[in-house]
Amino acid sequence: MIHPVVAELSMQYAGKLKFLKLNTDESPSIASKYGIRSIPTIMIFNNGEKKDAVIGAVPKTTLTATIEKFL
Repeated sequence: MIHPVVAELSMQYAGKLKFLKLNTDESPSIASKYGIRSIPTIMIFNNGEKKDAVIGAVPKTTLTATIEKFL
């Protein structure tokens, strides 16, 4: 449901951000490490440090506003 929005944002922010996808079923230890309990969860990292997270299917404007805080 949120994948098309994330794909669009990855093109919009190409060269500024890296967008990575994680299958929590295939990597449960990473999901546990970061406390992911709901899908979708969008996390923003800066220099390897988690800065923010958006949980649930949210509008593109919400994701854009969250991203812009860290650019």
